[in-house]
Amino acid sequence: MSDTHAQFAVLKQTADPAVVDAISQLIATGEDRDLNRINLLDFAARYGLDEEKVISAFLHSARLGLFDLTWNVLCPGCGGVLGAHNTLKSLRHDDYNCALCAQGYEASVDDRVEVAFTISPRVRRIAAHDPSTLPIWEYNRQMFWSSGMDLSEESINRLIDEVSLEAIELPAGEKAVLSLQLPNQFVIVFEPVTHSAHFFDVQGEPTRERQQFSIVFNKLHAPTGSTVMRPGPLRLSLENQTDHRVLPAVWVANDTLHELLGKRKPILTAKRMLSNQTFRDVFKADNLNVDQRLKITSLTFLFTDLKGSTALYERVGDLAAFDLVRAHFHALLEIIASEKGAVVKTIGDAVMATFIRPEHAIVAGLRMRAAMATLNAERGREDLIIKIGIHEGPCLAVMLNERQDYFGQTVNIASRVQHLSTSQEIHITGPIIESPAVATILEKEAIRPIQKEAALRGIADKVMVYEIP
Repeated sequence: MSDTHAQFAVLKQTADPAVVDAISQLIATGEDRDLNRINLLDFAARYGLDEEKVISAFLHSARLGLFDLTWNVLCPGCGGVLGAHNTLKSLRHDDYNCALCAQGYEASVDDRVEVAFTISPRVRRIAAHDPSTLPIWEYNRQMFWSSGMDLSEESINRLIDEVSLEAIELPAGEKAVLSLQLPNQFVIVFEPVTHSAHFFDVQGEPTRERQQFSIVFNKLHAPTGSTVMRPGPLRLSLENQTDHRVLPAVWVANDTLHELLGKRKPILTAKRMLSNQTFRDVFKADNLNVDQRLKITSLTFLFTDLKGSTALYERVGDLAAFDLVRAHFHALLEIIASEKGAVVKTIGDAVMATFIRPEHAIVAGLRMRAAMATLNAERGREDLIIKIGIHEGPCLAVMLNERQDYFGQTVNIASRVQHLSTSQEIHITGPIIESPAVATILEKEAIRPIQKEAALRGIADKVMVYEIP
């Protein structure tokens, strides 16, 4: 811990002190499992801290080498980690297959890729740094399942007592034989290290004759298969042909298993991380490769622009206009970050920003408009007239001009909607106004949106938009 004093001194200069103290306490007193794949949203709730401040502090901690950041592809069915990556650049384009659920999934950054943090071995060594030392159920808890699984000690005990028929640690090159009594239920032989599974569809009349079955674990991911069996005795032969231990367990797919797999906690998603200003500022090199195209099913875009900025420069002069525009940018960027958004880029006097949820964008838009009114009041002139457009929809996260950017029709519409504004209006689209949270905000502010149909440049059909006067 003595080697980390300098790192914490630097961290306190860039992160919230209360969060830094909580991180220090976790490193000093936390159990090993508490320091592996830390769920930041759960951490924030446990310590009563602001989520955005926690995310920012851990990102700065990772930059300083206190933690290692991982991007884990999750199975939406069982919550298992189908692929763990040290960088988003390693995310594959093809499907990730879950043997336990016998399904393939695309690595959607909306909710199937979690961002987790593990203590660096240079700061404190934990068992998860050498997974082969973890007991079988700790391996499942810490390495197979994601940080979003609510696996308390009670849950693990129920998994062992009510779900598992047998579990074994099988060293490399070894064989074992398990004698089981198959119940009249669906049974799964699952192995988390090779991520392989075999299903027994147990049905029919019970038998007293001993049934036999063999499973071989090898270096390849064993194909998931299914075999019909009858209730009764089973002699299960297991062979480990890999060069490391395997941890097969025989599970009954009963109500307890489904109940335990259904216990989930919110996670920090890759989509949220990509729309985090600290991440964009600190980890510019760890975004995407130039040939990557990550699908996002829903993201909110906010575009702004200053009306008549050329005339502004002519009217007040270059120096005064530059200072005024800079003050405008400072206000906008501060508002975007405080409303859980991130600036994608600035283009001239325009800003492109993203938000995870539409209500964050609409609040940011209203605050931007108020901030411009304040700046104008301070000068006694209406020099800053901001135009704002907000739209939500699917898009692609890409790399353009060595910067993580977004591409697609949603981006085009959001940009075009901003051009509809002629004064201080905000223009939003149907997906934004249909959000219950946005409707609540507008009602609270006594704002009555004006509905109208608009033709947007480059968009074939007219679009229904709503003016926020």
